[in-house]
Amino acid sequence: MSDQPAPAPIPLPDAIVSALKRDAAGLVAAVIQQFDTHEVLMLGWMDDEALRRTLTSGRVTFYSRSRQEYWRKGDTSGHAQWVKSVALDCDGDALLVQVDQVGAACHTGTHTCFDGRALDAVTGHRAS
Repeated sequence: MSDQPAPAPIPLPDAIVSALKRDAAGLVAAVIQQFDTHEVLMLGWMDDEALRRTLTSGRVTFYSRSRQEYWRKGDTSGHAQWVKSVALDCDGDALLVQVDQVGAACHTGTHTCFDGRALDAVTGHRAS
């Protein structure tokens, strides 16, 4: 057993910290998308620490608004999300995290959190 202290976590770069526009709870929406099919799998929430963990670990970490704690997708279900890329939108208030999803993305067991949940909507068409 080593008496050495664990290395300090790598901080989130200042450029990212200043670019993020967080909600009143300090969170940013994170849209999770399958990297190869471009399916939107789910929406989660991240604060600076969850984003730091996601950027530095290769696995997606969220902040649970209901439990007020961090959770890494797949730790209990085995349905892990392996990070392929992370992008910040032009306003700084949303993230797009492309992942390689293992198993179901939704806690209900469906492939995506949107499967079977379509709403009736009038569709529009662009002019020719």
